[in-house]
Amino acid sequence: MTNTQRPRHVGILVETDDSWGRNVVEAICRFGHSSGWLVLISPRDSQGRPRLPKVWNGDGIIASLRSTSSVRHVKSLNLPVVDVGIMVPKCDWFARVATDDAARAKMAFEHLRDRGLTHFACYAPPIGRYSDVRSLAFADAVKSGGYECAMYEATRDDTSGWLTNYSNVRRWLATLPRPLGIFAADPYPARQLVEICSVDSIRIPDELVVLSGDDDELLCNVATPQISAVELASHQIGETASRMLAKMMNGSPTPKHETLIPPLQVRGRHSTDILAIPDDEIAEVLRYIRDKAREGITVSDLLNKFPISRRRLEQRFRAELNRSPAEEIRRVRMAHVSRLLLDSDKSMTTIAAESGFATGASLSQAFRQQFGTTPGDYRRRNNAT
Repeated sequence: MTNTQRPRHVGILVETDDSWGRNVVEAICRFGHSSGWLVLISPRDSQGRPRLPKVWNGDGIIASLRSTSSVRHVKSLNLPVVDVGIMVPKCDWFARVATDDAARAKMAFEHLRDRGLTHFACYAPPIGRYSDVRSLAFADAVKSGGYECAMYEATRDDTSGWLTNYSNVRRWLATLPRPLGIFAADPYPARQLVEICSVDSIRIPDELVVLSGDDDELLCNVATPQISAVELASHQIGETASRMLAKMMNGSPTPKHETLIPPLQVRGRHSTDILAIPDDEIAEVLRYIRDKAREGITVSDLLNKFPISRRRLEQRFRAELNRSPAEEIRRVRMAHVSRLLLDSDKSMTTIAAESGFATGASLSQAFRQQFGTTPGDYRRRNNAT
């Protein structure tokens, strides 16, 4: 921005009652501060709804559109708009940057399947925080993997209170096989599910394995047991939406197609800490891989450790996990690298040494082959700092 340019006034209509919303807003504000924006964050009307006041003279809006009334509100302002949710149908007059629900569903299903589970369900009661796309995408991922997915059918009285929901969910769970992997749409239904299981003496993760479709540090960590969750690239969504809005405010046309951002990883906690694989020997090999992959072990190390031929090991891995032992070692090692990139400021050389790679260069090459980007780019795009 030059000295003669008027600063851009940008309205942010994104709820900050969870980690996702706070991260998105933080990324928008970080971009806005570097670009000279003046931001107005989630002002509310007399009914408590996020609404931009009539006295506000704005240039653009980034919003999480959750209802037809919120769509009407932002459309009436006749400004460039970027939606960061997927709660309402996409229209040509606004742009969209959102989580790739198909990628989220695939990651969630694979995490549950890798626990050795063969029975799956989805719990996504209608609470106004997500669209049906999220649960349908998970069901599609499960069916693509060759399994069936039980869907929770909400009743009209599901919003009547905790006790009513408890009774309905309790009846639903009683009809399902065990052990069961359940995808809960976000941390709110995930926590509710864990609470219901606690009241009903259903053991997690021995009987029910619970995975949230979004991570929230508070909600997922205060639950007993702590809840595993898909960690979304919320900072990247906020930054991408900001860059898109900046172009639109400078005259670029509104993008017609959605920009979908894949999730980062599954943040494993106690609620999915199980290996339900019927082949006890392969389960033991898997535990060894998960303990030792970061030390640079190879398939030869597995053959030296366990009394099994390479051919039988390959066959039994394919039967249980639909991938080879080498692919499993690589997957676990790369998951460890991803966590270090996101959760620490360690150098590439240090991360390589702690992940079984001889050099930072060999780590970078393997990471690019796995994820299509370099470790440095991955960290820059997705880190909050």
